[in-house]
Amino acid sequence: MHVKTQRRLLVSKLIDVEAEIRGTLRGFGLKMGRVGRAGFAGRVRELLADRPSLLRVVEPVLLVQAMLLSQREALHRMVLQAVREEEACRRMMTVPGVGPITALAFRATVDQAERFAHSRDVGAQFGLTPRRYQSGETNRSSTITKTGDALMRHAPYEAATSMLVHATKPSALRSWPLAVAKRRGLQKARVALARRLVVVLHRMWRDGSVFQPPGRLTTI
Repeated sequence: MHVKTQRRLLVSKLIDVEAEIRGTLRGFGLKMGRVGRAGFAGRVRELLADRPSLLRVVEPVLLVQAMLLSQREALHRMVLQAVREEEACRRMMTVPGVGPITALAFRATVDQAERFAHSRDVGAQFGLTPRRYQSGETNRSSTITKTGDALMRHAPYEAATSMLVHATKPSALRSWPLAVAKRRGLQKARVALARRLVVVLHRMWRDGSVFQPPGRLTTI
């Protein structure tokens, strides 16, 4: 879990540094456009090829960006190594959208599958269940509670987003939130899927199962 936290810190700093560089260039009428992180520094140097004095100012910040990127990759390799050593994490990653960061974060946060007698209780631990408002005859739900670890709550949300946006294989786990998105919007669908994902991940961990489309869990 510490590796995930530190990696997320580096990603946050990378975003800050790159936004600062983009802002500096924008002040001189230069636009970066869409560019991947690996090609970021090259694009900056290309734009400043005829502005050597400005490049000298920006170059030290580019070196910081390169160092942050290098160290983020080093931490990511540590995450991958940890996941390879955890059989439960490898099974969790059979779920579409669930990568090594989400699997390891879930494994580290829950710690012991036996902590929860029922998989449906895991969502409340991560703050993914709706708040309940009860007064007299009024009984309604609102936004999620957001209790517990914010980083862990973000991991299944990212996995849910990846499943909804990038997954291509048909799955009951995906088709249900897509229907929710049509009725109530994509944001609510992501939260609902994140809540269901932690239930599925806990059940897989506890039962020794893997995910098989169209949405079954198969015990191994």
